[in-house]
Amino acid sequence: MALILVVEDESIIRSALKRLLEHNGHQVLEAESVDVAMATIAETKPDIIVSDLRLPGKPGTELITLTDVPVLIMTSYASLRSAVDSMKLGAVDYIAKPFDHEEMLSSIQTILDRTTDEPAVEAPPTSAGSSREEPKKVDLSQLMYGECYEMQKLFDLIRKVAPTDTTVLIQGESGTGKELAARALHTLSPRHSAQLICVNCAAIPETLIESELFGHEKGAFTGAVGARSGLIEAADSGTLFLDEIGELPLEAQARLLRVLQEGEIRRVGSTQSKQVDIRLVAATHRNLKAMTKTGQFREDLYYRLNVMQLKIPPLRAREEDVVGLAKMLLKKIGDRMGKVSLKFEKEALSAIRHYEWPGNVREMENAVERAVILADSDIISSDLLDIETEGDFDMPEGMMGVEKGGDKAADLSLEDYFQHFVLENQDTMSETELAKKLGISRKSLWERRQRLGIPRTKKSSK
Repeated sequence: MALILVVEDESIIRSALKRLLEHNGHQVLEAESVDVAMATIAETKPDIIVSDLRLPGKPGTELITLTDVPVLIMTSYASLRSAVDSMKLGAVDYIAKPFDHEEMLSSIQTILDRTTDEPAVEAPPTSAGSSREEPKKVDLSQLMYGECYEMQKLFDLIRKVAPTDTTVLIQGESGTGKELAARALHTLSPRHSAQLICVNCAAIPETLIESELFGHEKGAFTGAVGARSGLIEAADSGTLFLDEIGELPLEAQARLLRVLQEGEIRRVGSTQSKQVDIRLVAATHRNLKAMTKTGQFREDLYYRLNVMQLKIPPLRAREEDVVGLAKMLLKKIGDRMGKVSLKFEKEALSAIRHYEWPGNVREMENAVERAVILADSDIISSDLLDIETEGDFDMPEGMMGVEKGGDKAADLSLEDYFQHFVLENQDTMSETELAKKLGISRKSLWERRQRLGIPRTKKSSK
């Protein structure tokens, strides 16, 4: 449980955020301006400040320089570019309004975890003009959970590559913890005292992504009323993490390739280049090599990214970790919500062990958090987890006949068949029809689409 100061001049948003945080076990203080916030901080020091960027009087970024409390900046999507300036001033993170509740809670928990993990000692002085330090000696189990052989092998790779400047490509399904691996690489690197800038390439509209990453000059496009630095500049001397890099448009891919090759960027609308010193970590759940064959991803960029590859196994392949991870999440979430004696009943542990977890660690964390909120006693039952226990989809009759006939399709795995079936039929079938043919629910169809990186096609209106 943390003490959080919410600084927001709109009372409706402030009250809604207070209810959300209190419902999740946090204590909340309120302020409608920077001056009121500073008076509150003088009396009671909060663990985190969640502040709107635009406030009456001084902007929310003033709190970054006036206090040593971690500041999470909220900004409307229209002014998302100003979040770059917030990060450069020292904000620990930013979130776009209107925000998703899970995203807000996840950001706050990440900040709390990071603050808890940081030792309360001053870093040794570095030589003048140098931003590099000795790599941190941090126990990886504090950052990521994994007792199985596959995860221990991954941890060994992270320890070996983290102290270098080598570009890293992290591959794994949605929800496996690719951002946690990127944070581990940054924390164990000589750049740990500089910024780690995380960018979800799929969350930024294609028309804005070049401006967001590379910055722009005044008048570069309609609405560019002033020059702006981009997120790559904000990561100078630190680490840039590009999540879902497979969603980058081809033009942005070409510009990113120049950053990797020449170590320089050019803002949109500028004729001048600027040197940057970044370590790039990229992540994707898609098959980039296959995308190079179809022209969706630049082959030269793929080989630049794929210097060192880290593969995070899905949760269903980590049988030894499933129960231990669930218990760890239960303790972590229970402690945060003031419920410290929670335990899983035997049937709940059995359900956890046998469920596929298509959404991986993120799905498990959400299920456990929901169960903790709903629990009326110290025992977490399988009903509270609310997970579907249906098995894998059955092959449709047509496929069964093909398999018996010895056709090459018989060699397909269920996931291969699912992918082929969906791609061949999604233009002529609705989601409901696809799910019915595959013998699964629409929810399971959506989850498998996410896991295998199969986008829904947009049907043209007739």
